[in-house]
Amino acid sequence: GEGADAVYLGLKSFNARLRSSNFAWSQFEGAVQNVHRLGKKIYVTVNTVCEESETERLYRFLSYLDKIRPDGLIVQDFGVIRMCQEFFPNLELHASTQMNVSSAAAANELCRQGLKRVVLARELGLDEIRSVKSSTNAQLEIFVHGALCVSESGLCLFSSYLGGKSANRGMCTQACRRYYNAEVPGGEQQGYYFSPCDLQLIDHVPELMQIGVDSFKIEGRMKSAEYVGAVTAAYRYVMDHWESDRKGAIAEGKRILSTDFARSKTDYWYGFDTEEKGVDEAGQKILNPSQAGGTGIYLGKITDLREASESEINESQRFAKSGPAQTDGNQTSPADSEKPAIQMALITGGSYDPDPGDSIRLHRHDDTGRVSHKVRVVKTDAKGRRWVDIPLGFTRSDEVYLLQTKSMSKRYKRVIPQDLSRFRRQPGGERLPILDLTPVEKNELKWFPEGLYIAVSTVADAHLVQTMHPVRVILELNNETSFDLLHKGTPEKPLLPFSKKMTIISLDPFVPEGGMSHLQETVNKLVEMGYQTFIVNNLAHINMLKSKKVNMIAGPFLYTFNKWAVSFLENEDIMAIQMPYENSERNLSNTFKTAMERSRVLIPVFAYPTLFRMRFKLPKDYDFTFFSDKEGMGFKVNSTPDGSFVMPEYPFSIIDKMSSLESKGWNHLLIDFSKTKVQKGDLKNLIALIQSRKVIEGSSRFNWKDGFYNPEKIEAFKALSEKNAAEQKKTGSRSKPKNTRKR
Repeated sequence: GEGADAVYLGLKSFNARLRSSNFAWSQFEGAVQNVHRLGKKIYVTVNTVCEESETERLYRFLSYLDKIRPDGLIVQDFGVIRMCQEFFPNLELHASTQMNVSSAAAANELCRQGLKRVVLARELGLDEIRSVKSSTNAQLEIFVHGALCVSESGLCLFSSYLGGKSANRGMCTQACRRYYNAEVPGGEQQGYYFSPCDLQLIDHVPELMQIGVDSFKIEGRMKSAEYVGAVTAAYRYVMDHWESDRKGAIAEGKRILSTDFARSKTDYWYGFDTEEKGVDEAGQKILNPSQAGGTGIYLGKITDLREASESEINESQRFAKSGPAQTDGNQTSPADSEKPAIQMALITGGSYDPDPGDSIRLHRHDDTGRVSHKVRVVKTDAKGRRWVDIPLGFTRSDEVYLLQTKSMSKRYKRVIPQDLSRFRRQPGGERLPILDLTPVEKNELKWFPEGLYIAVSTVADAHLVQTMHPVRVILELNNETSFDLLHKGTPEKPLLPFSKKMTIISLDPFVPEGGMSHLQETVNKLVEMGYQTFIVNNLAHINMLKSKKVNMIAGPFLYTFNKWAVSFLENEDIMAIQMPYENSERNLSNTFKTAMERSRVLIPVFAYPTLFRMRFKLPKDYDFTFFSDKEGMGFKVNSTPDGSFVMPEYPFSIIDKMSSLESKGWNHLLIDFSKTKVQKGDLKNLIALIQSRKVIEGSSRFNWKDGFYNPEKIEAFKALSEKNAAEQKKTGSRSKPKNTRKR
C-alpha cells in the first residue's frame, strides 16, 4: 500500500458519486472484513439528501450497515442523523463537507447531536481552521488534494436546475466545468469561466498537523488507482518526514505528485491575511477560463481522421484482452469483449505523442461530451505521421489530453476477496416505524401568519415592495443591509417601512469561521433592537440563536426533503420551514400531509434561485454579467463584497399555481427577490400576473413538476416503452387498421 489509514467508499445509493462505479453488497462486506484485518478503517458515504418516499429504503440501508459495522458513515441529510439517533446509535457519524460546516459553532452543534467528526468546507483558510480546532471537541477532517467545487460546499443548485441532476443527490453534471459564452463590451467571448483548479495543500501539511487536524482527505473517487496511490504516497511521505526535514519532505512529496496529470493546482484560501483579502483575490487563484473542464496534459487537436483497417481493429482487440480498460468516471471506450469501434486520428499541437497503453481523454470542441480511452494502436505512415486509435464519434478540432502513461501503471494487491460467495447480507424488508411530526397549535405560530411573504436584499427594495402588501417582509442580512440596520434610521424616521415584528432577517447559508464574531455581534444587536424572527440557513445560526428568545424559520439551505429531517429541526425548537428550492410538489405533499403540517411551510412561488455561491469576487477581467451555455440558456452573475452569485436570467415561477396551492392548505407563499434588483416596471407587471394567476413567459418550473432526476425511473420507463412498442407491433401485425374502409 501507499500509507492510507482509511478508505471511504459509496454503495449503490445515497452517496454523492452516483455517476461512479460503486460497490456491490458482497464486495462491500468483503472489503470491510479485509480492511479491518489490515488494521485500517473503512467509511461509507451516505451523503445525499433523501426524499420522503425513500425513507423506508434508507432505514433498511442503515439497518444493513448497522450489521456490517463499517467504522463510520459520512452523512449530509438531517434525516439520516435523526434516524440513526432513534434506531442505530452504534453507527458512528461524520458530517460530510456537503453539510457546509465552516465554523466551530456548526461543529459544536453537530457534536451535541452525537457526531464524532466533521469534514470542513473546502473554502476555509489556515487561520480559520486553527480557530475552529481551538474551539471544538469535534474531530476535524479536511480535503487536502483533488477536485474543487466552485460553489460553497453543499450549496450548489446549478446541476439540479439544468434537469434535476442535483449535486445534493450525487448526480452533479459539473455545470462549473462547462464552456460558456459571455456577453462582453464589444461582443462575445467564450471560456470555462467557472471551472476551478484542483486543490493541492502539500505545502501546508506541517502547519495543519501542528494545528491538530485529525484527518487528511484525498478526493479519489472516480479516479484511477494509480492516481490515488501516487497522491496518497506523496502526502504520507510529508506527514512522516516533515519534522526531520521539512523542506526536503515537501520537495519529495511534490516530486511524487509530478505524475498527477490532473488540472492546474491551487491552495485556494490559504495564504490570505484577512477575509477581505481572500474575497478580493481568491477568484484569481482558483479560476482559469482557458483551462478545459477535464483533467490531463494537453496533447493537441485532432487534425485528420481515417477509417481503421481490419488489422488495426484486430490489434486493438488483442491489446484490450491483455489488461483492464481505464476509466475515470466519465464515459469510457467499449468493453473489451466487444469488437472495438475505433478510427485512426492525427493529433497535433502538443509536446508528447501517446503510445500504446497510455490513457487519454477526448473533448468534443463544442463541449458536448468527453470520453476516456486507452490507446491500443499507434501507426507511423510514410510521412512520419503518427496515427492513434480513438473512439468513433470524434472529429477534427476535438481536443485530446493525456491522463496517464503506460509506465505509470501500477498493480496493487487486491483487497476485496476473490471468493464473495460467503458474503450474502444485503438490506432486508424491515418496515420503517411511523413518524408523526409534533402537533402545533395555531397560537404557537402566530408570528408566522398566513399570506404573502416578500424577500429582498436591500432596504431600497423593501420600500418598493410595500405596494404588494405582504404579511411579512424578509430582509437578507448582507454587508450593505447589516450596516444600514445598525447605523441608519431613528425612532422618528424608521429605516424600514415595516415594523420589526413584520420584518424577518434572513441569514446567509455560508458562515465562515473568519466572519463568525462579526455575525454574532450583529445578530446580538439586532435582537436587542427588537428583531424577533430569523431565517436560519446553517447550523451555526441555530447555535448562536437557540439561547435567545427569538423565532427561527429553517431556511431553504437547511434541507428538509423528508419528515425525519423536519423532526431533527423540531428538536432544535424550529417549527416553521421554508421549502428548499430544489423540491418538487410531489415530495412536498408526501412530506407534509395534514393541514397542521402544511401550516408550517413557506413555499417560494417566484425566485431567481442562486445556482452558484462563491466565496470570492470574480477576477477583474471577468467583464460580463450575462452568459449562456451551448443550449442558449441564459444566466447572470453578480460579483459583490459578499462574494459572487450566479442566477438564471429568467425566474423560477409557479405563481399560476397559487390558487391550487391555497386550496390544498399551502397558505404561506413567498415572492423572493433575493440577490436581484427590484424594478418598478417589473414589479407592476408581476403584481398583475399574481392577481391573474398567469404563467410568466420564459420562466422555469425548476424541479417543481418533474422532481429530481431518477435513473431507476428512467430505465423503468424505457423498458415499459419498449415493451409497449413490441406489443403494439405484435398486435398490429395481426389486426386490421381501425380506419380501414369497407368496400
